[in-house]
Amino acid sequence: MRKILLLLGVSVFMLASCSVSKDAREKRNLLSGSWTLDNVSFANNTGSFKATLFNDVEDICLEGSDWFFRDNNSTGRYTIAPSTLCNGGDRFIRWSVVERDENYSSQLQFKFIDEKRKDISGGLGYRLNIESLTEQSMQLKSNVMVDGETVTVVYDFTKK
Repeated sequence: MRKILLLLGVSVFMLASCSVSKDAREKRNLLSGSWTLDNVSFANNTGSFKATLFNDVEDICLEGSDWFFRDNNSTGRYTIAPSTLCNGGDRFIRWSVVERDENYSSQLQFKFIDEKRKDISGGLGYRLNIESLTEQSMQLKSNVMVDGETVTVVYDFTKK
């Protein structure tokens, strides 16, 4: 009987420690669904930039892309429209919301997977700071290095 109680106690502890925080759950619920990436810009920097983002496509190709987040299995995709500059098609992802301490914003993290949900990025992924998130809009930011200086990439989304 003691072993059963101990096993039950350990099981409850493990489930509680693996659970997602209330704030992360709320952000996951808000993220769930279809979004359009309306604008990609570079904050607090002067000059013209051309960037390959997510080791995939140029920033101009991401503008107008459709993003879908499914919260029940943490999968999704983004779709690039084909053009002369852009290799169009679906990019499948596995995503989550990462809670950080109170001095930092939460982050959206994702990595690339195939149609069968297998990792194709060797475990590498991307993290974007969630600057704002409502039922209608989302703004994400990430820092990249350009010629030894930090450039902030800003992604503005609207929900479909």
